[in-house]
Amino acid sequence: MCGIIGYIGDRPACEVIVKGLKRLEYRGYDSAGIVTEDGGRLYIRKGAGRIDDLTEKLGFLEMPGKRGIGHTRWATHGIPNDINAHPQTDCTGRIALVHNGIIENYRELREELLRRGHHFDSDTDTEVIAHLIEEELKSSGSFEEAMRRALLRLKGSFALGIVYTGEPDRLYFVRNESPLVLGIGDGENFAASDVPAFLEYTNRVVFLDDREYAIITRNSWTVKSLDSGKIVEKTVQEVEWTLEMAEKAGYPHFMLKEIHEQPRAIRDAIHGNAGIIRSVAEEIAKYDRVFIVAMGTSYHAGLVAKYLFQRLAKKVPIVEDASEFRYEFEELVDGNTLVIAITQSGETADTLAAMKLARRKGAKVLAIVNVVGSMATRIADFTLYTHAGPEIGVAATKTYTTQLTVLTMLAIELARVLGTADQGYLDELEAELSAVPELVERALRHEASLRELAEELKDKRDFFYIGRGISVPTALEGALKLKEISYIHAEGLSAGELKHGPLALLEDGVPVVAIAPSGKTFDKIVSNIEESRARGAFIISIGDREELGRISDVFVQMPEMDELLTPIVYIVPLQILAYHLSVLRGNDPDKPRNLAKSVTVE
Repeated sequence: MCGIIGYIGDRPACEVIVKGLKRLEYRGYDSAGIVTEDGGRLYIRKGAGRIDDLTEKLGFLEMPGKRGIGHTRWATHGIPNDINAHPQTDCTGRIALVHNGIIENYRELREELLRRGHHFDSDTDTEVIAHLIEEELKSSGSFEEAMRRALLRLKGSFALGIVYTGEPDRLYFVRNESPLVLGIGDGENFAASDVPAFLEYTNRVVFLDDREYAIITRNSWTVKSLDSGKIVEKTVQEVEWTLEMAEKAGYPHFMLKEIHEQPRAIRDAIHGNAGIIRSVAEEIAKYDRVFIVAMGTSYHAGLVAKYLFQRLAKKVPIVEDASEFRYEFEELVDGNTLVIAITQSGETADTLAAMKLARRKGAKVLAIVNVVGSMATRIADFTLYTHAGPEIGVAATKTYTTQLTVLTMLAIELARVLGTADQGYLDELEAELSAVPELVERALRHEASLRELAEELKDKRDFFYIGRGISVPTALEGALKLKEISYIHAEGLSAGELKHGPLALLEDGVPVVAIAPSGKTFDKIVSNIEESRARGAFIISIGDREELGRISDVFVQMPEMDELLTPIVYIVPLQILAYHLSVLRGNDPDKPRNLAKSVTVE
């Protein structure tokens, strides 16, 4: 979760770091801090709060020096306050570091260090690392070796940025199960949790793998194995993202910008995978046992994929939370298994753990990912990219619809390979998929009316989202969006479940959002709408049949399309409604409380 940025070069380090932290704030925003080095002295400023407020309050932009590291925090150990903010230091004040992750054995290490006379100021697990390096340095003539020996004692996940006054020409960065990438410049180098942090300066990157560390100077970079200390050969890659793609472009929030970018993103997803989807489908066709693992929004995409695969390819995958997969399904995974892992960042801790288990058990792994070079792409046997571009808003929007696009392409091609559906129908469905960007553009035209609806509903305490069949995941995702950014209680469920308990919660005026496209279960969802209406619910229907308008308080009319494509399009008005409810309730939709974009701890 947390965001890390480091810089060494000829620019004022504080300016580069502040800009980087602002672009990483989606990873955590309860506190932040910076350490710079100048003339052999460390300058540290940190505190609880948002980057902009702290920059002015603490004078981040007045810090001297041309090398430094910064951190924006999502709290795991210790409450968000000034003391627990990073950087953390050792007893001597010569070592400072920032950390993303969780140290699982920090308590025993802390007790050992206390017995050795170390003094701790914070409640964090991070501070233990600084003192452990200090302790190892007492018996080592090399800071690098002391650092390596100390880190070999850690259990857990960590991405680290480290500065040491005794080596004024370098910075250290370490990765183990938390993301870290180097930015390679001319006469300057960078490191960060994510590429947008330094994209203003360079698009040349080096991705670190687990249990690797990097040493960067102004004019060089070296990557080594944490276990052996030996140099690891790495390749410099160029990312296609531009700085403009990572900026707001005049929108008040990143989330709204990213909602409106979906037509372009879907086109890119289609074009970017057209040439390789056949070979991936041929690989999947070899396996009878297929698992789909993911978390959060990506899990909802996996649920849509289940309907697509079973309807078109007559192949029924098991869809499971990645966090549960490795505990409940380990004995079912073998060399005859395919695991499809869906993760927008490619760094989701639970999903990576599931992928690693699958590989250990001999299964093949397909990753569906947005971020080129992310850890998931390096674990997987093969990868499909969603080509959504950088997504800064914590609540996923365009990464979800591009995941659905890629999964739809894959299901169509798999049905072709297996011969399980009429080829003429598959051709028609593929052609209609290519027109989905235009359908999304039409859905976006409802924004003004949805904002008016949000005004009417902003004080509601409970929402219910219902669907049938392939629309159930859309109900789940719509409810999740509302919960994430508006802090309104919302439930997404199969409309058939209403009579089995949830109907007892309906009262006069409670909003019920019905996802009701034409299809095999349309008549059933109409009956469920009537049941809810009879209990006084405020009905919001999203569908393509005008008769919905006669039984709804609000009818959001959608264009006609094949039912299998509706998840991509029908989620758009639900994203817009959640966004405007969040803003009208005084929230920041880009930075919802307690959440972070990339969940890199379990």
